[in-house]
Amino acid sequence: MKSYCGITQKLCLTLLAGMLAFGNAAAQSGSADADTDNTKTKQAQAVSKEVYERIQSAQEMVDNKEYQQALRTLNSLYNPDKLTEYEQANVLNYIGFVYYNIDDISNAIRTYERMLALPTLEPQMAKQTTYTMAQLLTMQENYPKALTTLDKWFVLEPNPAPEPFILKAQLFYNLNRFKEMIPAIENAMRVANERGKPVKEDWWNLLNFAYFQQEDYRKVRDIQKTLLQNWPKARYWKSLAGAYTELGEDEKLIYAYDAAHTQGMLVKDTEFVTMAQLYLQAEVPYKAATLLQEKMDAGVVPKNEKNYRLLSQAWMLSMEDQKAIPALQAAAKLSSDGELDLRLANAFLNVGQYGDCVTSANTAIRKGGLKNPDNIQISLGMCLYNLRRYADAKAAFNTAAKAPRSQRTANQWIQVIDAEVERNRQIRLAEEAARKKRQELEAKRAAARV
Repeated sequence: MKSYCGITQKLCLTLLAGMLAFGNAAAQSGSADADTDNTKTKQAQAVSKEVYERIQSAQEMVDNKEYQQALRTLNSLYNPDKLTEYEQANVLNYIGFVYYNIDDISNAIRTYERMLALPTLEPQMAKQTTYTMAQLLTMQENYPKALTTLDKWFVLEPNPAPEPFILKAQLFYNLNRFKEMIPAIENAMRVANERGKPVKEDWWNLLNFAYFQQEDYRKVRDIQKTLLQNWPKARYWKSLAGAYTELGEDEKLIYAYDAAHTQGMLVKDTEFVTMAQLYLQAEVPYKAATLLQEKMDAGVVPKNEKNYRLLSQAWMLSMEDQKAIPALQAAAKLSSDGELDLRLANAFLNVGQYGDCVTSANTAIRKGGLKNPDNIQISLGMCLYNLRRYADAKAAFNTAAKAPRSQRTANQWIQVIDAEVERNRQIRLAEEAARKKRQELEAKRAAARV
């Protein structure tokens, strides 16, 4: 936010230079346009030829960057006993300008204070000098005095332009008076609209900060929409997403990220991971999986356990177990517990790779750290059953049955195995009886031939 609050040297130089005209020429920074400025001024006063020439000489020295010589010339010229107050004002005005050019802001301020103390100082010059003082005090980070001085200027200026309101908001910012920033900025925007001038992007950002400090996330949301309409940038999509989160408008959160992704505004690995997580929350796991797979293959998203875990989850929720297996294998290798090996065993089970399922299940059991150890025994038993290793499968289900919540499932599988074993036994007996019957018939036929 500090970037909003500085006053550039170029700006100050322009403002100060605008004060150097003699007579009634109006310096226009911070005020209404010259043709609408209603500040009353006295009839033009004269500057003696000698004073004028010496000021002109100082001007030439400034143009040649001979600042110290210019100061000596102007200081020797300044004599309240010999100069009219109007002449004093012009000389002090130029002395302050020279001090500014040599970055001696403190002496510039003191000079302008002397100038403002002149009883007959023209209202227009008094007004402009007051505004310049507010700016110089801001440059010195004397924010309380700058704000007081600016408030005096607002009394003098009946028709202020937008910029002084922004300066006031910036002073409130530096004084941590964030709530008071809001009316100042909104006044600047109102005046700009009335004059047909553009409302600047920085003003919206400043207003956004002020409302954010008040935790008014509805205003933050609306400001981000305005910023996106006029200055589409990635950070505004992210800020809008943050506002949706704070407002509990999660269903709109994915649209903000998706729009940023579609426009190519997501670049960081964390942004793509967040996008994938949002796709999962929105129940579009295939988009999450393809996005993560693409970015991990490209080396944008790190190939670590956390991201492999997310990728495998996305593929599995997409019913793409075969595609989930490589991610699960990579994640399981990086994991010290057996949870990912359990998932890998289930993925192998789903695609019918029962031998690999048994290997992964046993690895999960060996690693340990399982939240529900009975689950891996169920998976192991199913894989062993499909390999027709009934005794080993039954042993796995018996182990699983020790957990009350898996007892029913495990016992059902044991019944299936027992029934399968019995069915196979009956089949073998029937086959053996048929074989003996064939042998007896063949023996009788052989005897009859003899």
